[in-house]
Amino acid sequence: MDVMNLFNRWQSFPLKDEDLKKELNAVKDNEEEISDRFYRDLEFGTGGLRGVIGAGTNRMNIYTVKKATQGFANYLLKTEENPSVAISYDSRIKSDLFAKSAAEVFAANGIRVYIYNTLMPTPMLSFAVRELKTSAGVMITASHNPAKYNGYKAYGPDGCQLTLEAADAVLAEINKIDVLDGFSDSVFSEEIEKGTISYIGEEVIEKYYSCVLSQSVNKGADNSGVNIVYTPLNGTGNVPVREILKRIGIKNVSIVKEQENPDGNFTTCPYPNPEIKEALEIGIAQFERENADLLIATDPDADRVGTALIKNGKVRLISGNEMGVLLLWYIINRKKEMGTLPQNPIAVKTIVTTPMAKALTDYFGIELIDVLTGFKFIGEQIKFLEDKGEENRFLFGFEESYGYLSGTYVRDKDAVVAAMLIAEMTAYYKTLGKDLADVLSELYEKFGYFKAGLESFAFEGAEGMQIMNEKMAFLRENGLDNIAGKDVLYVSDYLKGETVYSDGKKEEITLPKSNVLVFGLQDDNAVVIRPSGTEPKIKIYLTAKGESEDGALEIIKELKNDFIKKASF
Repeated sequence: MDVMNLFNRWQSFPLKDEDLKKELNAVKDNEEEISDRFYRDLEFGTGGLRGVIGAGTNRMNIYTVKKATQGFANYLLKTEENPSVAISYDSRIKSDLFAKSAAEVFAANGIRVYIYNTLMPTPMLSFAVRELKTSAGVMITASHNPAKYNGYKAYGPDGCQLTLEAADAVLAEINKIDVLDGFSDSVFSEEIEKGTISYIGEEVIEKYYSCVLSQSVNKGADNSGVNIVYTPLNGTGNVPVREILKRIGIKNVSIVKEQENPDGNFTTCPYPNPEIKEALEIGIAQFERENADLLIATDPDADRVGTALIKNGKVRLISGNEMGVLLLWYIINRKKEMGTLPQNPIAVKTIVTTPMAKALTDYFGIELIDVLTGFKFIGEQIKFLEDKGEENRFLFGFEESYGYLSGTYVRDKDAVVAAMLIAEMTAYYKTLGKDLADVLSELYEKFGYFKAGLESFAFEGAEGMQIMNEKMAFLRENGLDNIAGKDVLYVSDYLKGETVYSDGKKEEITLPKSNVLVFGLQDDNAVVIRPSGTEPKIKIYLTAKGESEDGALEIIKELKNDFIKKASF
């Protein structure tokens, strides 16, 4: 069916959401706008669905949500006996509506539904799946994307986001379904009365808190007088993060009032990403006024956490790589001091995360496992350990995009436990007369100045995917001998599943196939390029090791400029 026929069908269909009717009427004379809404189906991948909220097959709305849910339900009915599902949602526009819409479809298909009765973070969805032993989970969120986006994350019975194989199987089911009337449906309130849908109880929330608290490694946080400013960026972290900080005894927690309560418009931070300074500006201003020790910010679904402090009179943002290294160092040392470090511990990071982590784990003789980008692959490593009865060996997992996990009670990144550990780590070092910037400087002096950079190039619209594929194909076919004067020592192609060294030697990559290229350079430098799994972007990750911070940053700049030029961006 072509774009205009699809548009006409939607416009004549008795849509249940008045906002969709208004939008279709508003664009009826704009071919470009119509095309963008209907030229394709919103893609369901390993990250589920993510897109702009609105009318059309290429938008997030109750119909694309119900279609995806029917496909997911069909998959579960084929693979599980008496399937059940847990559902949560964040503060984004229509998140509660989308969550109830998904629940209605699952229930209409005879699938038992457990849903939180208010917005809850992504890690608490993962926890509910595991605690309630459901067959699957759904989290309605677009994570840290701008306000116009929403999304649908799908989880398996282990509390991890769906595997590549499962996502493909669900997609095959989704593709069989008509978006407007191909799903079974019901009424949420009626399903609640029948008991097919029920609310997740307070006991599950309390058990989650207990599991988070069990990861604390500094019981004296309340004695430091540490002063924390916290912003949930109008998302789900507000209640659980504050509750956990209170329970570990941190009394001086100041909340950024403008960003305290749920607000899907993210009025004071239109791009609610704790990785970027713009999202933290109001929090930083309050932090400076109060002369606090640390600013902590969690994204809307509270799976990522960003931080900032003041050093030498200047605001110092701590990157995801830096915080991961700080937490790894802190956890290992404190557990060693307390005699609680497990035998043969394992840490896990993604392939685009700083190699400085390897320097730390080598120093302690701890195994470090590299996995593909995506926290589900860290969760997968925990499952491998669990299958052998060795899950207690898992020490810590992190990725450069501000995601961290300590403990095995969830299988996704968890900003609640991360915020707790960051706060207590700050408190611990304060008792030693240090801040996190001081500790970072010590680590750089000890292990070398590892720095990282990230460049993203967006390719929107119908031609975007084709352009991204052409860019990746160009690099595969033509290769690079050097970047910024540094010889390419090897190229790892995760799609082909092999590493080719400059002397012609080849080595198999045992990780799953993925559209990723790594250019390993001399002097512990590297460039990694991959299309994003959740956005129409190509991401370029740059890693440098220098003799000083400025030296490493200069290498990053040179790598970036030369690679962008040679790759024709």
